[in-house]
Amino acid sequence: MALPQVKPRESFPRRSRDARRHSKRELVSSSKRIDSSTLAATFQLQEDQRELTYSLIGLFIKTGLLVIAIASSLKLGIASHQRISRNNEISAVLRSETQKLERLHLRFDSLFSIGGKDTLMDEQDQWIPPKSRRIIWR
Repeated sequence: MALPQVKPRESFPRRSRDARRHSKRELVSSSKRIDSSTLAATFQLQEDQRELTYSLIGLFIKTGLLVIAIASSLKLGIASHQRISRNNEISAVLRSETQKLERLHLRFDSLFSIGGKDTLMDEQDQWIPPKSRRIIWR
């Protein structure tokens, strides 16, 4: 088995190697300057885009919360208005029924006072035979 022949380092020309290194350094340093500035600009654009995206997400979330709050306030206002309206309606019915009860209570008391029987008979506009039963329908 034969080993491959390796040329010693000194066999390469010294001048061409230095020239290549020097030209590579110039290319690498100039490309590094361009690349680093381009890279910085790219990073800045990415950062701006990321910031814009996060700002838009925050805006959408805040807008959604605002819409939910407005809708909830409207529903709460409508429900409150309905409850107040029903309460007013029930209060009016209660007042009228209370007044009717007071009138009937006074009438009932007047029937059992002295001369109440005569008052009841006078209020009847039809003739009732004396020995019949009276039925009062309301």
